[in-house]
Amino acid sequence: MAYTDELEPLIALEQDLRRRIALQIAAENGAPARPSPTEDELAAADEAIAAWVEAGEDEQDMRAFRPIGPLQALLADHQAIFERILDIRDRRLS
Repeated sequence: MAYTDELEPLIALEQDLRRRIALQIAAENGAPARPSPTEDELAAADEAIAAWVEAGEDEQDMRAFRPIGPLQALLADHQAIFERILDIRDRRLS
C-alpha cells in the first residue's frame, strides 16, 4: 500500500477552488468563458480570497440569513478547506 499524504488532495482542492473563483470573477466581469484563468484573473482571485478572510466571521455570519451568490459560496468553501489545511499542518508541528 502506497503512502498518501492527507494534505495532497486538500491542497489540490484548494487550488481548484482558487481557479474556480478566478473564473467566476472573470465571468461576473463579462469575460468570455475559458477553461483556465489568466494570471490577472488568478491575482483577482487571490485579492478576493484575502478580502473574504479580512471581512471576518461577523460579516460572513450576517450573510447566513440571506442568499449568497456563487462567488461567495466558492469563497466560503475555499476558506473552509484552507482552514482544514492549516489545522493539519498545526497538528504536525505540535
